[in-house]
Amino acid sequence: MKKYILIIAMLFAALATHAQDIGHMQHMQKDTAAKKPMKHDHAAMMKNMQHDTTHKMGVMTSQFSLDLPMNRDGSGTSWVPDETPMYMYMIHGKKWMHMVHGSVFLRYNKQDVFNQGSRGDKQFDAPNWLMYMAQRKVGKNGLFAINTMFSLDPFTVGAGGYPLLYQTGESYKGNKLVDRQHPHDLFAELSITYTQRVAKNTDVSLSVGYPGEPALGPPVFMHRLSAMNNPDAPLSHHYADATHITFGTATLGVRYKNVKLEGSVFTGREPDEHRYDFDKAKFDSYSVRLSVNPSKEWALQVSNGWLKSPEEAEPLENIRRFTASAIHTKMLGDDSYVATTLVFGQNHHNSSGANEPAILLEHAYQFSKNALYGRYEYVQKDAHELDLEAQYPTDPRFNINAFTLGYNRIFANFKQTNLTAGLQATANFSPAALKSLYGSTPIGFQVYLRVTPALMKMGGKHKMDKRMDM
Repeated sequence: MKKYILIIAMLFAALATHAQDIGHMQHMQKDTAAKKPMKHDHAAMMKNMQHDTTHKMGVMTSQFSLDLPMNRDGSGTSWVPDETPMYMYMIHGKKWMHMVHGSVFLRYNKQDVFNQGSRGDKQFDAPNWLMYMAQRKVGKNGLFAINTMFSLDPFTVGAGGYPLLYQTGESYKGNKLVDRQHPHDLFAELSITYTQRVAKNTDVSLSVGYPGEPALGPPVFMHRLSAMNNPDAPLSHHYADATHITFGTATLGVRYKNVKLEGSVFTGREPDEHRYDFDKAKFDSYSVRLSVNPSKEWALQVSNGWLKSPEEAEPLENIRRFTASAIHTKMLGDDSYVATTLVFGQNHHNSSGANEPAILLEHAYQFSKNALYGRYEYVQKDAHELDLEAQYPTDPRFNINAFTLGYNRIFANFKQTNLTAGLQATANFSPAALKSLYGSTPIGFQVYLRVTPALMKMGGKHKMDKRMDM
């Protein structure tokens, strides 16, 4: 595993150096151009005043709209608040704009520190992801975007995932993954999007991915500002945002001002345990999502999905998934902010008619180089989900509560890359029926070193594009 961790670190350093070198070259070109005699070219002046791919009123544009700031882009085609700062490397070309961002946690993780139960485990690992994006303007009103995302989780975490008490979802070697979070696929996203501005404040876009993310749920946890400090996936991952890696998806969206309606057709089956290949695209599931950003500090969404046979271990089980979320972000300065996310997700099982709800509340307070963050979750899981049918043949549902608190500090910055050290602890509150297996309040603990691009400075006080009136 050390070899793969070294590869990740070298890749981040190379990307940061390349982005910085490009920036220096462009700065030198601007200085050279500034020394040339000025020519009064009215046509050129008018052309420079027009919107281009990379800027709108001094702010970089969204990948999915010439009228929105890039800060609004979440995972897939989802929205986050316009106030959201960006952690990425950026390279400007003549026609294309290139962006790279990602994260790697080098950590020690121990679940059930005091050995209250028999379900805990420990592991050294390195959850990670890397994303490359590019976009360019097409004509006066068109916009073309490419999104790719990769993860070395299969190598640095392991095919069986990492320990996480009460986590469920997907399978490995014919068994359900329980008390472990599955690794993400090597190819997590390969998608393209074309957007056409059809009228003032109105866009129509088509996004196709293999793999990609359908219009279902909030932005995935790795791309939420309130969750970026936490190495762990939420226990509610498969109740809200687990479809972010879908092998075959197509999404049609229509935006008017700050409202967007989307519909997707996609493959319902979760990725299989072979994490480096491409699963079969079936396009057998559907979703619809309504997103509203009422102000630059808020992003709201409600969505519903009809998933056919999402779990390989339960091929005859179909699920109807409902989600609703609210994300709030407020900048407190150039490098300080508060970010909060509230998510409700619910899986309706067609075979039994049972509803299993989940609630997530997460918060991050970044003050200069320091961060305090937390996550609370309530999740309802039945004995079947926890692979406990033998012990509980009547398949009762269990109410699970978990609370996480963490702290980290940026201790070094090298070529626009942050090195952050942190620690966190999670208290899992077991239902009475499961205390013999898990203990009353098993504690998870981890320490980590995080490598990520530094916060992009927008120049002076953090500014966003003026929002459109609804």
